[in-house]
Amino acid sequence: MKYRGYSEVTGSDVSGLGEQVGRQRERVRARLALVGRVLAVMSGKGGVGKTYVSTGLARGLARRGLRVGLLDADLAAPTAARLLGARGPLRVDELEVHPAIGQDGVLVFSSDLLLDEGAPLRWRGPEGDRFVWRGIREAGALREFISDVAWGELDALVVDLPPGTDRLADLADLAGNRPEVVAVTIPSEESRRAVARAVRAALDAGLAVRGIVENMSGYACPCCATVYPMFRGNAGTALAEEFGVRLLASFPFTPVEDEADACPPRVDLADLLREAVA
Repeated sequence: MKYRGYSEVTGSDVSGLGEQVGRQRERVRARLALVGRVLAVMSGKGGVGKTYVSTGLARGLARRGLRVGLLDADLAAPTAARLLGARGPLRVDELEVHPAIGQDGVLVFSSDLLLDEGAPLRWRGPEGDRFVWRGIREAGALREFISDVAWGELDALVVDLPPGTDRLADLADLAGNRPEVVAVTIPSEESRRAVARAVRAALDAGLAVRGIVENMSGYACPCCATVYPMFRGNAGTALAEEFGVRLLASFPFTPVEDEADACPPRVDLADLLREAVA
């Protein structure tokens, strides 16, 4: 079975799909014209703390007095809104959807703010061949999250991408070569291999890789300066050397706040990344 895109369909198009997509792309261009920088936070695998880095980066930039938005493009596992303390319901008017406001004034849009508590993401449409339509719908959702959300004038829009490279390709298609990529890894060799593939995909798309962030570089004792290893490997340093980019930050896993109440203050991720991605 061969599937054709809307641009390949001959004859009259009663759905007007091509025109709809064209108008939506125009709105994307208009929205992004008001954005100073687009920072795409990505990784080749899950479980590396990518959203933790995305939200820390957004807050760090906001603490410099910049107007910052965060777009959570991880549709199936959206967590950025919760990490930033952003809550719905979202305000919707005739023309656009208004983002929620999170910590440090970061504007947030996430599918988590559209779903009922605990409800999984479900797509409407044909029951058969869902694998064919899923990618199309996810790309369309990213397009709508940019075109239909009232981001306004921003100094930076941080895009928290899901694991893999599909949504990065979609973002590059929408925004051209504007996105600057921050790649997140943990120290392990398995993570290095996966993230290396993702970084190559970003470079092949003509995107600038701003640098590497290594998360969970060790376990920080809550009451002393000792950092114990958690994973074997040095993926952060290895990736930075392989691709000739900066190791923006390397930070350990730290205990939750109530375990460290009597201990020295921890390094603030937002402040650390604020200086790293200046």
